[in-house]
Amino acid sequence: MSSGGKEEKPELSVYAVKTTSGRELDVALIIERRILESLSRGRGLNIKSILVAPGVKGYVFIETSNPTELYSFIAGIRYASQRVMRIPISDLVGLLKPKEVVEEISVGEIVEITRGPFRGMRARVVSIDKSKNTLTVNLLEATFSIPVTIPINYVKKGG
Repeated sequence: MSSGGKEEKPELSVYAVKTTSGRELDVALIIERRILESLSRGRGLNIKSILVAPGVKGYVFIETSNPTELYSFIAGIRYASQRVMRIPISDLVGLLKPKEVVEEISVGEIVEITRGPFRGMRARVVSIDKSKNTLTVNLLEATFSIPVTIPINYVKKGG
């Protein structure tokens, strides 16, 4: 019972639904279709949002105030497990905030080139130009040292 005649709103929480890796979007779309069908039948719903976070494999995030309702929407979906975990919003924000590659890489570090004509090669970082978002690297597999300038998003740390 609420006091003073005010109706209290249930608190929204974010829940992570475990899915088969690579099938996150499929699960999200199936849940969305089930929600829309339910709405067309006049049932009120407590699910406010569905999120497939880029770079996060194996989970779909759903914002709701009624987790028991969530179980009914994921029931029978081949790629979703019945394992649902409540997660703090702060953890979700950390997953969504993109990491700057520039901040992760420093001069002298070994990187692997992931795109472009030198894909698959390893290189040592010679300099970083943050204003142009480029790196100058020396290819480790080359017989002699030639500095090559490539976009920062063409490399990954390590290698």
